[in-house]
Amino acid sequence: MAEEMGLRERKKLQTGRRVLRTAVELFLERGFEKVSVQEIADAADVSKMTVFNYYGSKEDLVLKPLEHHAADAARAVRERAPGESAVAALRRQFVEMLDARDPSVGLCDAKEVLRIRQLIVDTPALLLRAHASVRHGEELLAEALAEGTDGDRLTARVAAGQLTGVRSALIAENHRRLLAGEAADAVYPDAVAAAHRAFDLVERGLGDYATRPAQ
Repeated sequence: MAEEMGLRERKKLQTGRRVLRTAVELFLERGFEKVSVQEIADAADVSKMTVFNYYGSKEDLVLKPLEHHAADAARAVRERAPGESAVAALRRQFVEMLDARDPSVGLCDAKEVLRIRQLIVDTPALLLRAHASVRHGEELLAEALAEGTDGDRLTARVAAGQLTGVRSALIAENHRRLLAGEAADAVYPDAVAAAHRAFDLVERGLGDYATRPAQ
């Protein structure tokens, strides 16, 4: 029975991946808005209902894998070592993900990943939902920060906004350079240096940053 269930689960996983690959290929070939769920189902040799069983909406076919990372920052805070600050934990996690060339921090130059990123940028509905996912991640981070600071939700939200802004800016810059044709390995040293500078800024506080020069 265990072996039979294992086979069943593997087949389900294979079907889900086939649907995803098929959908992405169609989106990249014809544009997100011009492809229907029925066309995806036909091309993947499954029913329309099967597509919805695996992915709740057409947007899920592009963004669901990425949205699994919405809780990354919150997880870094919850799993931080004794004596480790939230900023240090997020810095460490981000640099480790750069080391791994993780797509979620914008430093993966695999052709398929870059094509999907460009698809998101070029499709307003996908871009809007991607921004919503970032905001959701910020809320999760604020909750994690509040848990470790006696429930001070306002300060937690302020800190979460700053830390999310840092991550978003770094990721956007990595995406910009890779979409412009640079290789991930070439961008990597700059990406790590930029991450340290950005997290340093949060760690020290903005202080006199952007003070207007005296006349």
